[in-house]
Amino acid sequence: MLADRLGKSKSWVDKVERGVRSLDKVSTLREVATALRIDLAVLLGRHALPVGMAERVEGVERIRAALSSYEIALGRPAGRRPVLSVEALSREVAHLWSTFQHARYPQVIDLAPQLLVDAQRTHANDPEAGRAPLVEAYRVTASLLMKLGVADVAWLAVDRAMIAATGDRLSVAAVAVQLGPVLRGSGRARVATSAMLAAAYSVAPPVIEHGTPPELSLCGTLLVQAALAASCDGDDRTAATLIDEAAGMAARVGEGHDHHRTGFGPTAVELARIAAMVELGDAREAVVRHEEVITRDGWGWLHAEHRAAYLIDAARAYLHADDPVNAGRTLIGADRIAPAEIRHRPAGRDLVARVAREPDAPSTLIDLAATLGAG
Repeated sequence: MLADRLGKSKSWVDKVERGVRSLDKVSTLREVATALRIDLAVLLGRHALPVGMAERVEGVERIRAALSSYEIALGRPAGRRPVLSVEALSREVAHLWSTFQHARYPQVIDLAPQLLVDAQRTHANDPEAGRAPLVEAYRVTASLLMKLGVADVAWLAVDRAMIAATGDRLSVAAVAVQLGPVLRGSGRARVATSAMLAAAYSVAPPVIEHGTPPELSLCGTLLVQAALAASCDGDDRTAATLIDEAAGMAARVGEGHDHHRTGFGPTAVELARIAAMVELGDAREAVVRHEEVITRDGWGWLHAEHRAAYLIDAARAYLHADDPVNAGRTLIGADRIAPAEIRHRPAGRDLVARVAREPDAPSTLIDLAATLGAG
């Protein structure tokens, strides 16, 4: 009966049942599910429930509460927890950054609220030495919140960071690295372009050839952020010019560095160029460049978070180029590198759902979509 409903031979059904033949096309899986009169998620043996949704919401609310706390300013008692030394706090902040760059977002969600409270207390106890780790705690928190798709809370973290960094030119510029995505995510691309350029040129060395790698990394990253904002605004000429300028700086910095937590280098700039192309609608050229850039040695030097986040942009390029098969494979690749980038980031989950609806999407992706409850 199943063979008749599918218009297939009984031999075909028998081979599928015995595992001799695999169902590797989403369109075929859907046909089988329809013939059996069951939901596709049931056929795949998955429950269509969002993964970790309740935990993420609760975690964001705890971070929001920590950012909205004014205990120090109001002179309230700090409680029984001892104030961390600047050295101990700096180690905790470095650990949180490392955890974020490995895309372990659930752990960052768990750690961030208490770290913010500790950073505020340490800064109150030693305002001068405690400022740098406080700024970094706000920066990594803002980066996490943008991953989780809560731009309003991320903006609060960035604003706190800017206030703490004021008076230190390099710290302000470092915070601007997080400000760019927050402004873009809030629909203020033109404002983001202007702000990023101002921040970039405030730290640009007078002579590029004499600039230090940390200076060039920070300035170049801000130019990349300005270019991405320009691409969101449809300004392809400005985006290309700024990325070319950043590429010149990246060539001097080289690969494998992470000055100011930027991961800046030639490969990182090329990934940004591709992301800008996708935003501007040049998907086919983006795909060509993508297939070249992931063969570079510099690709492996990038943090897992950076690579997996970029692969979501690359998957968008494939989808826009009418290639859902490679879009799906690219998303599966991102999931292997950094599962949380797909499973905990709304942008990743949404794209999985979009690609899974394509008739030619890989069956492994429809399995992932069912696991995530994305559809």
